Formats: sequence, structure tokens, C-alpha cells
Amino acid sequence: MKVLGILGSPRREGNTEILLDEALRGASDHGGLCEKIILRDLKITPCLEIYKCAEDGVCAIQDEMQGLFPKIIQAERLILASPIFFYSVPALAKAMIDRCQSLWAKKYILKLPVSPIAERRGVFISVAATRGKKLFDGVRLTVQYFFDAIDVAYSDELFVRGADEKGEVRDQPEALKAAYDLGQRLVTDKED
Repeated sequence: MKVLGILGSPRREGNTEILLDEALRGASDHGGLCEKIILRDLKITPCLEIYKCAEDGVCAIQDEMQGLFPKIIQAERLILASPIFFYSVPALAKAMIDRCQSLWAKKYILKLPVSPIAERRGVFISVAATRGKKLFDGVRLTVQYFFDAIDVAYSDELFVRGADEKGEVRDQPEALKAAYDLGQRLVTDKED
């Protein structure tokens, strides 16, 4: 089973990436063939509303997102991991999400399948420095609609509050275990 992990954090080896790595380890340990994409390493132009995608379902912008589209389309399972920036995802993740407008157009305007793979599922991991009551409400909707556009069922999530210093989530064994278990469930469909 192909599992694609996408890191939307601009910070390397931070709390979000640590949890993503744990989830990927959980998936890999239980049979998943995992790949991690680090958006910070890619040159992705924001959506320019060219609307060529409404004609053929293909984004007209030629950049490194063109290499990511096939990975998204072929993934049987997807993990998006992102910190919270102003109650949403950072610009790196938002640019990638917005560029999937072409897949939305393919699905909803052209009425074509986004992927040849049926029953794709995805999970969302998010880390935030603060502890606000509605901290994850807006970003959850963003990711749910993103998953819908790419034909991935939003099946689970892990939200960690109060982790800001680089690597401090390593001192939260319950969060690390939750990430590992999330990855395991993603590929085995088993609940703990």
C-alpha cells in the first residue's frame, strides 16, 4: 500500500516532522510503502487562477508541483502534516493545496476520476504552540475540503497543542505513540 506523507512545515526536524515520521514509521512497520515529501524543498508557485485546468484537469503552471501531482494521484493513503500559522496551514502547504484546484476541476467540472485507486484515505497531523479552544477548527475544514478535492476520505487526525520549541514533542510520549498508532491504523484499518 502506497503511503504519501507531506510535510507542510517550513521548519525541518521540528515537532510536525517528528510526528509525521512517527506516523510513517507506524505505517511502514505494518506494511505501508512510505514516501515523505518536504514541501520546503520544492519550488511551488501559488495558484494563478489561469483556469486552464477547467478545460482539461491539468495545471498549466510548470514547476515542481508537476512532479507532486502523480504522487498525490497514486497514493492509496495520504498523511498531511502541518503546524498552525494564524489558525491555518503555512504558505508552503496552502500553495500545494491551492494548486490541487486542477484536481478539483477534474472531479467537479469535468466529472472525471481524480485517481484510478478507489477508497483512498487520508489523515491530518497538526501541531500548534498555543492551546486555544478553536485552534484546529479552521484548518480542519481546509484539509477536509482539500482531501475531498483530491478524492481522499478524511479518516483521522492528530492535533497536538502547546508544542512550540523545536523538538519538544519528543518529551510527549503520548503524542509520539498517537502518531505511530495513527500511521498503523491508516494501513491496517484496525483500531487500538
